[in-house]
Amino acid sequence: MTSVTRRLLFLFGFLAALHLVRPFAAGRGTNLDAHPGFDGIWNSATVTPLERPPQWKDKAFFTPEEAAEWERQVADRNEEPSPEAASKSTGTGTYNTVYREFGTRTVKTLRTSIVTDPPDGRIPALTPAAADAKRRRVDAMRDPANAEDTGLQDQCLAFLTAGPPMLPYSYNSNYQIMQTKDAFVVHAEMIHDARIIHLDGRPHLPPALRLWMGDSVGHWAGDTLVVDTTNFNDSGGFYGEAGGNFGWDRNLHLVERFTLLDADTLLYRFEIDDPTAFTQPWKGELTMARSAGPIYEFACHEGNYALSNMLRGYRASERRGAIPAAR
Repeated sequence: MTSVTRRLLFLFGFLAALHLVRPFAAGRGTNLDAHPGFDGIWNSATVTPLERPPQWKDKAFFTPEEAAEWERQVADRNEEPSPEAASKSTGTGTYNTVYREFGTRTVKTLRTSIVTDPPDGRIPALTPAAADAKRRRVDAMRDPANAEDTGLQDQCLAFLTAGPPMLPYSYNSNYQIMQTKDAFVVHAEMIHDARIIHLDGRPHLPPALRLWMGDSVGHWAGDTLVVDTTNFNDSGGFYGEAGGNFGWDRNLHLVERFTLLDADTLLYRFEIDDPTAFTQPWKGELTMARSAGPIYEFACHEGNYALSNMLRGYRASERRGAIPAAR
């Protein structure tokens, strides 16, 4: 083998290795042609409430000093109750604070609520029909006759962190974003949902096809990903349940926008239009912080003895006459 041939083989081998190294250096699942900076793990936990408290009715933003004071007040409220206080509880209780992830900071924009429109920072009222559906749903959850009467979160079907829109909770408010050539994938830790936002120009699914998280298509407007979601299902739920989900039905039309404020902050905005659920459209926004991760599997149904045990408890109460018989 001549020295020229050896040099050419070495050069070809070096170029091939360089071609393989680039994707690994960019991160697993990263599309080199995608918009940089979005891939990775993000956390939305925050002390900023979904709806603006009454005392801030006309105040859309905190001052830095007000934000710090609000963060202190929320931290005080979220402290573990004393044994004396816990002993007075008449319910079954809930997780200790060590298992919670309430968030310690306001959103980076210093807004006083996640809801931004209407101007008072409050979710608009439900329509009469939607309010009636909520009442029936809540009544059924108080005394479930079967598994379908329990909350969607108890059935491991839906949770507000996955949405969409994606709203924070008191734990597991984590997301992993991955990009491919023609898709933007958002994996929500709870309840292990992965949204595939198609970027290849395809239209929405036919109206007869309905999904728990709808059908999402997106496009880039400069450095902002704009996502349009329709085709939600008629779930029989979503009215004030799943840890605080608001109401929607098959007529929900959702528009979301993902923008990087800086390398470690993602601005997430959403617009809700559902005339059969709400008396007017409304909007919201929050910020997510980049997280080192990792995200662990949220295997909701594994060991989910609570659902069957709750139903056994209700039936036992009925036999004792503690509650009326199930419908």
